[in-house]
Amino acid sequence: MSDIAIKSDEKNVTALPGKADTASHEPDKKAKRGPLFLGLIAAVAIVGGSYYAYDVLYASKHVVTDNAYVGAEIANITPMIAAQVTEVKVADTQHVSKGDVLVVLDSTDATLRLKQAEAAYQQSLRSVRAIQATNKTLLAEIEGGKAGKLRAEAQLGTAQANFEKAKIGLERRKTLAEGGSVSGDELTGAETGFKIAKANLQGAQASLTAAQAGLEAAEGAQQANAAMIEGASLEENPQVLAAKAARDQAQVNLDRTVIRAPIDGVISRRQVQIGERVQPGMRLMAVVPLHEVYVDANYKEVQLSNVKPGQSVSLHSDLYGDDVTFDGTVVGFSGGTGAAFSAVPAQNATGNWIKVVQRLPVRIKLDPEQLKSHPLEVGLSMAADIHVAE
Repeated sequence: MSDIAIKSDEKNVTALPGKADTASHEPDKKAKRGPLFLGLIAAVAIVGGSYYAYDVLYASKHVVTDNAYVGAEIANITPMIAAQVTEVKVADTQHVSKGDVLVVLDSTDATLRLKQAEAAYQQSLRSVRAIQATNKTLLAEIEGGKAGKLRAEAQLGTAQANFEKAKIGLERRKTLAEGGSVSGDELTGAETGFKIAKANLQGAQASLTAAQAGLEAAEGAQQANAAMIEGASLEENPQVLAAKAARDQAQVNLDRTVIRAPIDGVISRRQVQIGERVQPGMRLMAVVPLHEVYVDANYKEVQLSNVKPGQSVSLHSDLYGDDVTFDGTVVGFSGGTGAAFSAVPAQNATGNWIKVVQRLPVRIKLDPEQLKSHPLEVGLSMAADIHVAE
């Protein structure tokens, strides 16, 4: 019995040290967790501080996007008259200068129209000169009519005096004839003289009326003729101006048979061929001014609060990589977002509306000197960095 008790006491004695070991490990684990938490807090602080430093030192001063593309004010070449193509002097990718001949159209019809218009112009000059000469003739007729009227008035006065004299002589002879002092032949002669004087008076009156009518007719004709040339010289006459305008238009149409480059640039999308008959407004080709290209950078609307015209921009092209940096300047903002100007605008007035961040194109002007050494083609991708701190 005593042996059993001793063994049990030994077991109990050996069990007590095991519990003591477990209790001793717990403070060790707690001691190890402390540095881990401190390290995590330090890492969070470092990340937060780094982000804050990035935001303050860089992100708040730069607005970056790679949704940017090269654009240009492309000049579309279209004919102004209908004619057949006789020559095409350029091809795609060819560099041209302003004024270079691009296409030549058949000028036969235009040349004939110019000759007809020139003939009509010369005829109008002759017509106006004839009107001016007629006006001088009518003025001379008016002067002659005035003289004829004066002559008719003088003749009427003479006839009136002769009539009065013949009338008085007839009345006197009639009185004397009653007393037998005048013979019948003398009385008959007086009556005949009176009748002649009366006829002459009537004739003089008719001559004056005719002279007056002729003068009025000459004055009316002169006024009508003068209205066609009054207040204008030969070259400023409306008839001559109309003919001259028609001639000038014919000359312009003849000049338009030679189509020239309106700007410096590179030929693109050439569609015209020799022998083809073109119509006004038909697109023949395009001239791209590579020395005046710009960049449209599509920024998110949440990025544009500090962007203003005049700020400097650093750009990189996928064509040249990061080795070439283009300097640009913000010109302005587009009048609407891409969604607003799309063929099918978004209809947000519905029950299933979901807000989508919009992008607004920002126009950026590039340095022409840099474009000379590193030309950019329309449509190339760009990365734009606007320095908003400036």
